[in-house]
Amino acid sequence: MKRSFRTLMAALGAIAMFAACSKKETSSSSSSTSSAQSSNSNAPAAAEQEIKADAISTVGPADGTHLELWTFVELHSQHYAAMLEQWNREHPDKQIQITFTTYPYGDMHNKLIMANQTGTGAPDICDIEIGQFPNFMLGNVQFVEMDKYIEPYKNNVVQSRLDIYGTKGKHYGIPFHVGATVMYYNDELLSKYGIDYRTIKTWDDFEQAGLKLKEASGGSVLMTGADTGGTDWLWLSMAENKQDWTDASGHADIRISGVSDMIKMQQKWISEGIASPTPGGQIDTEAGFATVGDQKIAAFPKALWYMSRFLNYMPEQSGKWAIAPCPVYKEGQPRSVGIGGTGTVVSLQSKHQELAAEFLVYAKLSLDGEKRIWEVLGFDPVNTDLWQDKSITHDPSNKYVAFFRTNPFDVLNEIKSEIGGIKCVPISSTINEQINLNVLNACLEENADVDSELQTAQDEIDIEQ
Repeated sequence: MKRSFRTLMAALGAIAMFAACSKKETSSSSSSTSSAQSSNSNAPAAAEQEIKADAISTVGPADGTHLELWTFVELHSQHYAAMLEQWNREHPDKQIQITFTTYPYGDMHNKLIMANQTGTGAPDICDIEIGQFPNFMLGNVQFVEMDKYIEPYKNNVVQSRLDIYGTKGKHYGIPFHVGATVMYYNDELLSKYGIDYRTIKTWDDFEQAGLKLKEASGGSVLMTGADTGGTDWLWLSMAENKQDWTDASGHADIRISGVSDMIKMQQKWISEGIASPTPGGQIDTEAGFATVGDQKIAAFPKALWYMSRFLNYMPEQSGKWAIAPCPVYKEGQPRSVGIGGTGTVVSLQSKHQELAAEFLVYAKLSLDGEKRIWEVLGFDPVNTDLWQDKSITHDPSNKYVAFFRTNPFDVLNEIKSEIGGIKCVPISSTINEQINLNVLNACLEENADVDSELQTAQDEIDIEQ
């Protein structure tokens, strides 16, 4: 099959996947507390086009200091609003009123870029998705440096998550979660076929368990799926090998062992009949949910925030799945990597930078804020102080604790010092395009030569850097 046709088909699939994910995210948002309004877009391609907000609401006393906050996820607004009410109760001398605006993902990021470029129109506080964050770190950064506000929490926050939202040793974004990658095992299914996931420590162990599962189930259940539309497996592999496909200067080289070894290993699994390309390209799609829900695979790695996908899309799987550290190539290697996230910033255009920064850190890093992030949003909090509070982490009434056979915080505490990070830099979008649209499809769908595909992709990446 010619690369051009393969790329076209993969691109169409990726577009469909993105649309599906966007639809899911929108449908999960609650309705706004006031009618949606619109604001003019400054985007050059749509100078006359209005960008309509999905939701706008204002919270706080009318005589409080007024701030504007933009996000692309309505649930984030709800979290900030709840924390704002608590802030105002605890800070009678620093009352705040915030207008929350939820925009479509692309519109919000484009609108913020134009506000930064023109020097006007930026909100006081804004969410920025991790993949978009590098675009805002180019040139003169237009956000408040947050290090002095982070300082009271710094010793208790997972450092790799702070480092993602910054540049040149300075931190500008406050994270929502660690996004620690773990292995999800269908313990009920594996036990049925005489397999104990707790004995799986290495990828060799994982493969042997897969072969046993294949024989015991007559090939009706696969050990796992190999993603063709996502890089989570590769991020995990790089972290285990303490590698990154970009260096300190942002230069990319994807021809590293952490990338090639994982793809070659997955090719072997597919040839052995213990894995197949993941339907939908990755497990975080409607087709992926169906694969898990229909018990067609027994295990997969994903960040802890995937717990909410189980509750929202696969509630019938309650009580079947266990969470555990990921296998490694050799015991002793780190067993996790942080994936996904949103870094929230304070704009230099804000007239109330100090107050905005203080509230932002309070909402996202304080123990009260982190407790709510865990209990309501289902995110693994970045403040590790909360990980030690068993009244929270082992609360049997918590919906996430109750759903799984193992406690997520027990796993978090076990891998606390092993959670790596892969940098997101401007060239990252080009890397993702090449990996997701070409390399993984060629290697996992067509069994193409891994080293050759990586070199071809590297040649394309080099054009952009």
